[in-house]
Amino acid sequence: MLRTVLGLGPPEPSEAIPGKLGRYQVQDTFFYRVGHAIVGLIDYLGELSLFFWEACRTLTHPPWFFREIIAQMFHLGVRTFSLVAVASFAVGLVLAMQGINVLALFGATNYIATSVAFTFFRGLGPLLTGIMLASRGGAGMGAELGSMKVTDQIDALTVSAVNPMKYLVVTRILACVLVAPLLAVASNLIGILGGMVIGVAQVGMTPEYYYTLTIKYLTLRDMLPGIGKTAVFGMIVGTVSCFHGYTTKHGTFGVGQATKTSVVASILFILVADVILTKINLLLWP
Repeated sequence: MLRTVLGLGPPEPSEAIPGKLGRYQVQDTFFYRVGHAIVGLIDYLGELSLFFWEACRTLTHPPWFFREIIAQMFHLGVRTFSLVAVASFAVGLVLAMQGINVLALFGATNYIATSVAFTFFRGLGPLLTGIMLASRGGAGMGAELGSMKVTDQIDALTVSAVNPMKYLVVTRILACVLVAPLLAVASNLIGILGGMVIGVAQVGMTPEYYYTLTIKYLTLRDMLPGIGKTAVFGMIVGTVSCFHGYTTKHGTFGVGQATKTSVVASILFILVADVILTKINLLLWP
């Protein structure tokens, strides 16, 4: 069930239900398991929403720890950039190779440049950025905060009159929100570069002609919504990862669970958010 996929563990067993079916027989029924999964999901989303609300509430008054935000942006950007670059370049190569075969049926292979650019700017680049940020940055934040939780370092910050929610959580969420659009821009450019390699090598286009066709049909309406989506993805990664790290229990085993759950849950929420945001984008800017 969903709680097991997210690493939250099985639901607590219920009390015995009188009737023909015994306690353990009831637990094995389909509706019992589905009901527990739905209740567990609602409970999880509620806890996550309250955690995010608390982070937003603490953001409204100083101190804001700008140096810590910049430090987290540096660590997230440097650690994730190599993954984003490799993934975007490889996907750009594959997208161009596959697209050429389709466009050749219509005698329009030159427009592979426009096709790759639209695909990356409108959806693929931001999605790759969000997934890579969750895989690298989300795992790191979940493990770091989880280790601090089980070793009582978060309690030590509270004793030192430092708000751990503001110093540890808010700074990381803001860093994710700010660095994700920068990584998305890099992802789009590197993906287009991968497409240009195939366009030059297979189609025989010159780099100048490929560049001309790339920017010929692109507008700000195509670029800005996709880049803006990554800010939402960054918010998701920061919130989910910090939540699982901040609420870690059961020692070192809990740290491993928090790290795993941070990545899995972040990617799932990113995929769902991408569908919703894409539909909103198409309604506003068809």
